[in-house]
Amino acid sequence: MTAPFRTLDDLDVAGQVVLVRADLNVPMADGRVTDATRIERLAPTLVELADRGAKVVVLSHFGRPKGKDPALSLAPLVAPLSAALGGRPVGFAVDCIGLPAAAVIDQLAPGGIALLENLRFHPGEEKNDPAFAKALAALGQLYVNDAFSAAHRAHASTEGLAHLLPSAAGRLMQAECEALAKALETPEKPVVAIVGGSKVSTKLDLLQNLVTKVDRLVIGGAMANTLLFARGVDVGASLCERDMAETCREIEAAAKAAGCTLILPVDAVVAAKLAAGVETATVAIDQVPSDRMILDVGPATVAAINAQLAEARTLVWNGPLGAFETPPFDAATVAVAREAARLTAEAGLVSVAGGGDTVAALAAAGVEERLTYVSTAGGAFLEWLEGRSLPGVEALRRR
Repeated sequence: MTAPFRTLDDLDVAGQVVLVRADLNVPMADGRVTDATRIERLAPTLVELADRGAKVVVLSHFGRPKGKDPALSLAPLVAPLSAALGGRPVGFAVDCIGLPAAAVIDQLAPGGIALLENLRFHPGEEKNDPAFAKALAALGQLYVNDAFSAAHRAHASTEGLAHLLPSAAGRLMQAECEALAKALETPEKPVVAIVGGSKVSTKLDLLQNLVTKVDRLVIGGAMANTLLFARGVDVGASLCERDMAETCREIEAAAKAAGCTLILPVDAVVAAKLAAGVETATVAIDQVPSDRMILDVGPATVAAINAQLAEARTLVWNGPLGAFETPPFDAATVAVAREAARLTAEAGLVSVAGGGDTVAALAAAGVEERLTYVSTAGGAFLEWLEGRSLPGVEALRRR
């Protein structure tokens, strides 16, 4: 079946200058990359293009500079990018348009790779300014977008450029789009979604979309407290958006109308404060003491979630079940993550997860590599879950 968007398979890249939009917005401390995941995931696209004889030019933003901020230069990423490419040399241009960029590109041989300076040093990038997009397009003959994590932004390098040059999705973008389509657009049913996090108010669009797409929706984290409160459950001193109660009842009604079963905690791990080593207790969800906070779901809830996963064919996960950063309130998230990984390996569960906290929680559980697909795309992954179209993806669709 033909992909709904163009891929590297559709491009003849030999001898061509290929502009690759990447996301090298990686965490750094003291000038060193502290998590190279995004760089490592980008490498296969760059290696394939280089091995097919392209002159590969990497475009990326970094941080939120207001003008040309030397502290946000991409120069320190040349060495980590080269390392991820197996030691291949990477050139660097001190600007992403104009003569400095053209001079570095002109020196590339087929198979050569260069990185251009931070796109956001130019205000035209975030404004999707046509003149800036044309200045980028003037540097190459083909465009590849491999930055799904920036695809929710209609910027010059993510959306504008795709209309000016023959364009395609890179392998990372392709894998992400295919995984997400498999999870929600054409999933094997039953579909279970797990949504955690602290506030219902920040995930309203997500919840409203998911109740129309999935068969069972598990809600954990502090946002579950708000739904429980809306049902009349006393959640003690727990974090709770009491002013969202009516909205929660509307979500429940929408779920019922769509035939989606909502699964809320039946027990909880409570404590007087969120701190390592604090005294905890496990209580039924309607027995939370008035001076205690719900900080994780309990073992009965974990068993109920895992029972749902055992029947599921597809899992979509965004957000931890408890305050996982502070043990022992990571226990439920770790237990469910490991069961999801086991079912993925042994029962063919299609498991797709994403979002910053989710990725960190899965890594802490040691299962980040054992689910079907774990997205590092952050905001783009969340907007996709909310049912929004992503400008960077739409621009690549076959017409």
